[in-house]
Amino acid sequence: MKLAMAYFYPGHEEKIPLSLQLGVDRAVINVCSQKTPLPDEGWDFGPLREKAASFQRAGIKPEVIEGPTPLERTKLGLPGRDREIETFIRLLEVMDELDIRTLCYNWMPVIGWFRSRTQIPARGGAAVTGYCHKDMEDAPLTEFGVVTEERLWDSLRYFLSAVIPEAQRRGIRLAVHPDDPPVRSLRGISRILISPEALMKVTELYPSECSGITMCQGSFAAMGADVPGAVRMFAEKKKIFFSHFRDIRGTAEDFRETFHDDGQTDMYRCMKLYYEYGLDCCIRPDHVPAMPGETNDHPGYSVLGNLFAVGYMKGLMEAAQKETK
Repeated sequence: MKLAMAYFYPGHEEKIPLSLQLGVDRAVINVCSQKTPLPDEGWDFGPLREKAASFQRAGIKPEVIEGPTPLERTKLGLPGRDREIETFIRLLEVMDELDIRTLCYNWMPVIGWFRSRTQIPARGGAAVTGYCHKDMEDAPLTEFGVVTEERLWDSLRYFLSAVIPEAQRRGIRLAVHPDDPPVRSLRGISRILISPEALMKVTELYPSECSGITMCQGSFAAMGADVPGAVRMFAEKKKIFFSHFRDIRGTAEDFRETFHDDGQTDMYRCMKLYYEYGLDCCIRPDHVPAMPGETNDHPGYSVLGNLFAVGYMKGLMEAAQKETK
């Protein structure tokens, strides 16, 4: 396993020296563009190349793209999806040039990862995010009305049939992320990737060694799944291409995030399984608490919480390595 840190938001460049001090020399980055991402316009990958180069100069290797080019029309099966897919395929070409071999994508149209609460008190005055179904009872439908599960499965099948051959040709692994929160719908938009079985189904829609999952432990925990059991199931199939290391307390309908050592999952058991199966992929801390003195401008992605998480993860990783030798 390769420990990485995420760099998504402006100002997070301050994490580069911190990462080096912590001994973390891998990065998860997002795509950035100087152009409006509309179907009838091109996409400028120059900023992505510059971003990747800046990490390389600092001694940090970008390993994963998380947050690819827009796919809203593709997910909804709307006109313009073929142009979006063309841009996505172009991204795979650029990743090949940059030697970035894993891409994390999701199938949550209109409403991506979502929290109804972002300032839940946690231990020692920290703040965490959470979701409660009751908060959404009066939320209106989106402009797209009701979007069915069938529509999303059909659009996902169309997408995979177009991009997997290109991913295979380029040697890029596509790691689909579970729906977060894993509820049946949000404001009329169905959520289809809300169980281990559904995630496995994605890998079977267009079978390929390049089609796998992001093992987001917090999402699997919210599903009510046995998280170590899910790690084992997907690891045996060689379908874990990336991991988000986080935890929660609660259920899909009502949960809160936690410090990494304070949730409901056996985190060491999960880490040990990664090593038992000899997984060669990146793992990063995800959705950390905001600690006292931080602004919490980007809930789940504060700096101090990441530092705690990295230290905790490094300890688990060292123990797992020694125990599985």
